[in-house]
Amino acid sequence: MRVLITGAAGHLGGHVIAELAARGHRLTAVDLVPVEDARVDRVHTGDLTDREVVRAALDGADAVVHLGAIPHPKSDDDGRLFATNCLTAHRVLDEAGRAGVPRVVATSSLAAVGLAWAPRPLAPRYLPLDEQHPTLVEDPYGLSKLVLEEIAHATHRRWGTGLVCLRMPFTGSGTRLKGHFAEVAADPGAHRGGLWGWLDTRDAATVIRLALTTAPPGSHVINVAAPDTSAPQPTGDLLERHFPDVPVLAPLPGRTSLFDSTACTRLLGFAPGRTRTT
Repeated sequence: MRVLITGAAGHLGGHVIAELAARGHRLTAVDLVPVEDARVDRVHTGDLTDREVVRAALDGADAVVHLGAIPHPKSDDDGRLFATNCLTAHRVLDEAGRAGVPRVVATSSLAAVGLAWAPRPLAPRYLPLDEQHPTLVEDPYGLSKLVLEEIAHATHRRWGTGLVCLRMPFTGSGTRLKGHFAEVAADPGAHRGGLWGWLDTRDAATVIRLALTTAPPGSHVINVAAPDTSAPQPTGDLLERHFPDVPVLAPLPGRTSLFDSTACTRLLGFAPGRTRTT
């Protein structure tokens, strides 16, 4: 396939390029900064809020991987962060639909639930947390990801495009991931909002590839997280200390993740396998 990757210059973008190129897909990359990668044969540099940039990048695309967005909640202008992420998502998904692209995979975030960057401490309604959990979102970053998912559903209704929005936690590999594990170990309580979720970037790239090629028709929101937590403590100890009153609806032995990723296995045939110790 000819696959357009937006936000291709980022950490995840490089892994997605490697994953798709290894399977023989032809790649187009677009980002605010030039993408210099021999595995990409077409490169566009520009702002994804610009319709003409998006249309040019979509030329000839059979599928889209939408990674392009402000990837964190740190901003001195909440409105700008929200507006940029929402307009970028609408530009890419709507123009893909107009162009007749049959499949789009977009990276959402588990922040769409509203716990990770909440301006005040919040607790989930139940655990493990699945895709049906009600949204509690108040922060602009999480809200922008929730809007992305609604844009995906609207794009499917309007154009018939197949959409998959992957709700991911912190994603990393190598020194980035080791640094994150060290931070969590030093202060697990500081990461309670993210429910100690994480995902190896290599698993993230694999699930994106599978979402492009194996997802059923429709528009889907899918959790994807590592099978364990990023904390060294057993999951039961974390719950007793930080969420003692939250109902637990399934066994969580050892360091089992607090995110339910069974829909990922059911719909895409994949379960992230890399753990904190591998």
